[in-house]
Amino acid sequence: MTKKLLAAGSASLLLAVGCATTAKNVYELGQASSAVARLAYDPLASQSASRELQKAREALKRAEQALVAKKSREEVVHLATLAIRQAEIGTARLAEVRARQQIADGEAERNAVLLEAREREARLASSQAAASELAADVSQQAALLAERRAQSSRRQLEQSQRELAALQAKQTKRGMVLTLGDVLFDTDQAELKPGAAPTLDRLAQFLRDNDDARVLIEGYTDSRGTDDYNNDLSRRRAAAVAAALETRGISDNRVNVTGRGETLPVASNETPAGRQRNRRVEIVFSDLSGNFVNDVAQR
Repeated sequence: MTKKLLAAGSASLLLAVGCATTAKNVYELGQASSAVARLAYDPLASQSASRELQKAREALKRAEQALVAKKSREEVVHLATLAIRQAEIGTARLAEVRARQQIADGEAERNAVLLEAREREARLASSQAAASELAADVSQQAALLAERRAQSSRRQLEQSQRELAALQAKQTKRGMVLTLGDVLFDTDQAELKPGAAPTLDRLAQFLRDNDDARVLIEGYTDSRGTDDYNNDLSRRRAAAVAAALETRGISDNRVNVTGRGETLPVASNETPAGRQRNRRVEIVFSDLSGNFVNDVAQR
């Protein structure tokens, strides 16, 4: 009896060792288990490779059952290999899905970049169009303003010409010149007679109407008397006219005064009439901007 029990125990021990050896030697089963686990762990597997995952799990389960049922090693390896292949197919499917997703993402990003570029171009074109429109409007407004200023200048010039004509000023190479004869002064005197007031009033009004205009007042005498006397008398008469303008509100910085004595006669000093014409005060007008003709300063 004891011998029989020993024999049975030895047989059982040999069978357990054989099964353990069989399970340990089925390397493919471990590979299949790892491959299925990796596939199942992938978050995309349940959506994009669910079929392959299911088949891999079924093949792995059958391989494990064959091992437990002590089927042949070849059958266990075959089923484990099927599980590995299904897991590889699932993994390949996921790689394909990811590749397509990357392509789609790249295309979407490219389209977004192109759309942004087109929008920038559209904004730039709109800005350029707005800038061009603004520039055109500014140019038009500037042209209108220039035209209005030109019209105003023409009207002011025409008005000043009418006023100078009323003063009996004449156009010369030196500009507009108003001549005041010596009838406005007593003989050999520099005090203005009362009769000069109307002319001086109109002259002052002209200068008030034209704020930038200036005048050069030049005194002249005939040839009688010494040079020093004539120069002094001519300057005093010019200064008297300037003083009369100042009393009428015309600033002295708009008036220049000079005495030229007997120089530059306009008639012969051999006759009384000629000498009377030479005894005069000339008022030379600048333009409306305050500029004189060049040769005025040279005389």
